[in-house]
Amino acid sequence: NAPDGMNNAWLGDELSELTRQTVRDFTRQEIEPIAERLHRQDELAPDDLIAKMGGLGFFAMSIPEAYGGTGMGFPVMIITTEELSRGSLGAAGSLITRPEIVARALLEGGTEAQKQRWLPGIASGELMVAVSVTEPDVGSDVASLTCRAEAGTLPGNGQAGYFIHGAKAWCTFAGRGDIIGLLARTDPDRSRGARGLSLFIIEKERFYGHDIAITQAHGGTMQGRADATLGYRGMHSFTINYDNFFVPAANLIGEESGLNRGFYLQMSGFANGRLQTGGRALGLAQAALEKTVAYVKTRSQFGQEISAYHLTQYKLGRMATQLAAARQLTYAAARHMDVRTDRGLEAAMAKLLACDVAVNITQEGQLLHGGWGYAEETPVSRYVVDALVLPIFEGVKPILELKVIARSLLQQG
Repeated sequence: NAPDGMNNAWLGDELSELTRQTVRDFTRQEIEPIAERLHRQDELAPDDLIAKMGGLGFFAMSIPEAYGGTGMGFPVMIITTEELSRGSLGAAGSLITRPEIVARALLEGGTEAQKQRWLPGIASGELMVAVSVTEPDVGSDVASLTCRAEAGTLPGNGQAGYFIHGAKAWCTFAGRGDIIGLLARTDPDRSRGARGLSLFIIEKERFYGHDIAITQAHGGTMQGRADATLGYRGMHSFTINYDNFFVPAANLIGEESGLNRGFYLQMSGFANGRLQTGGRALGLAQAALEKTVAYVKTRSQFGQEISAYHLTQYKLGRMATQLAAARQLTYAAARHMDVRTDRGLEAAMAKLLACDVAVNITQEGQLLHGGWGYAEETPVSRYVVDALVLPIFEGVKPILELKVIARSLLQQG
């Protein structure tokens, strides 16, 4: 029997329906049994889970077939993300986010050799991706980044490249990740702001714990430590310090033509990330709705099931309607971006609404669970702490409202 409150929204085509059922079955079999353990013990998403996801093409959907992807498009990516996030936000649905961001940047500005070098591995899941943009003192004001990349040659062999100096924060999956998309200042003139930033691919070994420690032969270092978080577990988010860390010139996205264009490539990648985050929020909210509907039908107080009380029904009705609205906006944004990849406005709107809805639904679900909603053994408590991060990453809520959505509207016409 279908769980109470399950998402059976009309999708309109056979591929989308098949995708939803396939990912839903995968989530039930592979993710739901381990989700609580990964959350409570702060474990990483297992390598065998990542391999299975890669084998099913979960990282390949918006990457063209020419580069090892499936080219199925953004709607299929959103449906997949939604169903995975229903099982676990941190250890499943969010594994797709950073590959989407870096793949978009490579497709927009990478050389043909760079696309051939990295996109097939991203599409297969063999290359797990982290993104290194935020700094300890710089968040939304990306143009003010201070981490710098200085051109030079590697001592000993004279290889041309860049030496990275500075700190980065909130680098999710940077330990386990195989590559990091790092945004750094290549023009020392700080007054140039966004026009002085470049985007690099850092290749690294895997670290499965809470620390990163890399020392290169010439003495350059990358040192990182995972930051403890309330929720969103399964990947670990790191603060990283780079000291004279060497990156080959061939790892500058776009090579010479990409110099000082990193900000624009990163922003195009963030459009993918915001859209995908809308899908993550939908899946998390869906999980909370299903658990809440099931709970109120079995919990009795004052002689009857609490589902019989009108206030309970009113709350469930509003939760379901808000989720349906956020879902349709997110699906529409995905269809828009399939036709025009510059439609970042709709992606930002979808992210904004869906994340607000997820926060509300998880907290309303917790209230309807009563005291048990605060117990770790009840999944809704995990949904609540996971949802809190949604309005923050990929563009914090006030920035989306003011700097992205409102500014775009005011510039039209």
